[in-house]
Amino acid sequence: CSAIDACETSNGGCSAKAECRRTTPGDRVCVCNAGYTGDGIVCIEINPCLENNGGCDRNAECTQTGPNQAVCNCLKGYSGDGKRCTYISLCSQNNGGCSEFAICNDTELTERTCTCKHNYIGDGFKCRGNIFQELLRDSNTSRFYFHLEALSIRDIAGPGPFTLFVPRTDVLNSDPRVKDWIAKGMMAQVLRYHMVGCASLLYNDLTTITNITSLQGDPIHISYSQSSLVLNNKAEIILSDAVGTNGVIHVINQILVP
Repeated sequence: CSAIDACETSNGGCSAKAECRRTTPGDRVCVCNAGYTGDGIVCIEINPCLENNGGCDRNAECTQTGPNQAVCNCLKGYSGDGKRCTYISLCSQNNGGCSEFAICNDTELTERTCTCKHNYIGDGFKCRGNIFQELLRDSNTSRFYFHLEALSIRDIAGPGPFTLFVPRTDVLNSDPRVKDWIAKGMMAQVLRYHMVGCASLLYNDLTTITNITSLQGDPIHISYSQSSLVLNNKAEIILSDAVGTNGVIHVINQILVP
C-alpha cells in the first residue's frame, strides 16, 4: 500500500493562490500565498491601501500595485516620497508669480492671491507706485527721471494728481539743446514744462482738451491729428496711460520747449 497524496490532483482543492501541504496520508492543509489572505480554499489579494492608507502620508494617495504591494504618491500641492508629504507654498518661490511690490497669500492647495502693497496700485501681478518711481522702472522714461534727480526736482513725488509728458530716453540723449539748457540753468524750467498739476489726464481725456497749463506756467497746446495726439503741433504721444498712484505718464517723441 502507498500513502495517498491529497495535493496530487487539482492542488488538493486549494485555491490557485494557495500552497497545498501534505500532513498525514490522505490529508492536507491549504495555506494562502504571500500577499493573499483567506482559508486556503479561497484566497483574496491583500490590498494594503485599505488599512492606514497603506502606510502613506495622509496627504498622499495609496495605489495598489500587486498582492499586498502599493505605492504612495503625494497629492497635488504637496511634495515628498509619499510616505511623508509636505505642503508646497505657491508663495515660497518667486513670490508666487506676484509683483515684487505685491503680497502673495496662499489660499487653497493650488491657489494664491496677489495684492499690491500699500502705496502701490495694480492687479497684484503688476503693481505701480507713484509716477516719480515709475519713471525709473521704464527704459523709455528713465532718462527723464535722472534729469529730475540731478536738479532735485521732486514735484511729482507728491500726492498729485499729475499728468506727465515724458520725452523718450533716446530723444533726451540725442538732442544737443539739453546740454545747453543745463549749462544755462534752464533745464528745470524745461522739465517742469512737461508736468501738469491737479489732474490725471488719460489719453481719452486729452482728446477733449485744447490747452492745459504746465507746472512751469506756460500752456501746452493739444491737437488731434491723423489719429494721434500732438502737443504744440510737434510732439506726438507714442505711449500713453501709464497710471501710477498719483497720476499718469505719457511718452512723447520730442522735447517740449516753453
